[in-house]
Amino acid sequence: MLNTVVRLMSAGGVEAARGELTIAKAALLGIVEGITEYLPISSTGHLIVTERLIDVGQHPATKDAADTYTITIQAGAILAVLVLYHRRLMSMLRGVAGRDTAGRQISVATIIAFIPAAFTGVVLEKAIKNHLFGVWPVIVAWVVGGVVILVFSRRFFARGHATGAPLERVTVRMALVIGAAQCIALWPGTSRSMVTILAALAVGLSVGAAVEFSFLLGLLTLSAATAYDVLKHGKEMFDTFGVVAPVVGFIFAFVAAVIAVRWLVTYLQRHGLEIFGWYRLGVAALALILLATHAI
Repeated sequence: MLNTVVRLMSAGGVEAARGELTIAKAALLGIVEGITEYLPISSTGHLIVTERLIDVGQHPATKDAADTYTITIQAGAILAVLVLYHRRLMSMLRGVAGRDTAGRQISVATIIAFIPAAFTGVVLEKAIKNHLFGVWPVIVAWVVGGVVILVFSRRFFARGHATGAPLERVTVRMALVIGAAQCIALWPGTSRSMVTILAALAVGLSVGAAVEFSFLLGLLTLSAATAYDVLKHGKEMFDTFGVVAPVVGFIFAFVAAVIAVRWLVTYLQRHGLEIFGWYRLGVAALALILLATHAI
């Protein structure tokens, strides 16, 4: 009799967990991921706050599954870069095969830039998830990042959009500096896109090259993070939320990321990053209000 009751309670818990991530919530999280992944405003920070607003992953029984879901839908953002930059990626593949000198140089630089954050992320994974995946760390990162953008963006963009080295001239030294900077983005709310773009500009790449290298590095970094988390917790995610919700999130993340990437590239041809600095300060203030009113 007791075993029967336990099984019924477990079944009820599974059904409740499946109901936690509705199709509408899955779509919303996909849109948030797609829009914020490549903009310098932090996708992780926005997802943490959004999950609390819509009550997804806030319970011990579903937290790991929800964390894996928000990482898995990064695949939509990955596909967006694959589609939009397929010619550059084909050049890089030819470079790996020894048939494209520029493609080989960019491939080597991307891999070198990937290594620091990959190593640091694996070593500090538990510490980061246990201590930094909360609203307060995100708010702090939003504020600090906003100030950094407002202080340094004008300096970088003031020298003109046509100056700086093209992507084909990225060096190992440049890649190491950008890769080291990407480690900072392991703090949720910082924004991988922000630190890599600013670091690329600081080492002498042009605006266009800095943005494109950030996208290419993000493609490799996000692919590795997604594969790692899916292999580790993918079964738990599908057992908890089923298959439909992750697929919906993937589709919406892809569409939103395509729109966001195209907009960012066009916007930065004539403007600087200041709008994102002010946005970060504004969203940090909004998060503080939500905390004060117990909305999150």
